[in-house]
Amino acid sequence: MNISRLPLVAAALTATLALSACGSTGADDGKVEVLASFYPLEYVAAQVGGDRVTVSGLTPAGGDPHSLELAPAAVRSIGAADVVVVQSGFTEAVDQAVAASSPAHLVDAAPYATLGGEVHEEDGAEEAEHEEEEAEHEDEAAGHEGHDHSGADPHFWLSPGRLVPLASDVADALTAADPDGAAEYAANAQALVDQLRALEESYSSGLQTCAADVLVTTHEAFGYVTDDFGLTQVGILGLDPEVEASPARLREIGAVVAENDVSTVFVEAGASAKMTEVLASDLDVATSTLNPLETLTKEEREAGQDYASIMTTNLDNLRTALDCG
Repeated sequence: MNISRLPLVAAALTATLALSACGSTGADDGKVEVLASFYPLEYVAAQVGGDRVTVSGLTPAGGDPHSLELAPAAVRSIGAADVVVVQSGFTEAVDQAVAASSPAHLVDAAPYATLGGEVHEEDGAEEAEHEEEEAEHEDEAAGHEGHDHSGADPHFWLSPGRLVPLASDVADALTAADPDGAAEYAANAQALVDQLRALEESYSSGLQTCAADVLVTTHEAFGYVTDDFGLTQVGILGLDPEVEASPARLREIGAVVAENDVSTVFVEAGASAKMTEVLASDLDVATSTLNPLETLTKEEREAGQDYASIMTTNLDNLRTALDCG
């Protein structure tokens, strides 16, 4: 979902180069070899594993896990790794590789992605559309063919507390692969849980008293945040930000903005903001960014940014846009 949107061939080549050293079970230095399909899972594995593990990500820096393709070397690495952490249903190529490789110790985060992908639109938008001519209704119906409201929202990691049970799952898998490290994995998992709970409390207190409670965003990735902290999400493009917004959808967004005194429209960090800037200008509102944290760019890694720091930036941007006291 990042602006780099690496071509599939380039992503596959990068994965091959990054994982070429993972051709046998266990690292040469005796550390437990862990593969994670994309960044938030990589972060959990690294935090829980600590110094006893080497963690590699299947998705290259700045890549898009949705459209990732894996070269043969990367597929072989999945079967050779000691522990593999994935979210089934999120990356088709990884699902296929896992099925073909049968990893020794597999952690699947999919059970924690339980929220449906419905947009919670305001009544004002619906009423405005009902006042349109019949031709407008037909246009709206056609426009929604590309606006995905169905399926589970995979972005559970964007609400910090939702990652807590995954820490325990990863600790269990690492312990099964490396029983001597059981105590260290348990302690690391508890430290991560404490960090996530503190971040969750920051979100809860930081979003408790806001002048606005409607979050308008291009990428409908923040449903777990809005669901857990009393906000309402309105997605311009749905769960798939590659889809173009129809004129009917943009009219709906305009109605939501007007009905709810929305002051800011959010664009995905790193993605093209052109459409959002035009829309914001037309509606006389500001723009800001939110990071769906599906990946870290090379620049973010070099700057020392990680899950916790980017989640804090997301919170700061939400508080500013929603006028939270």
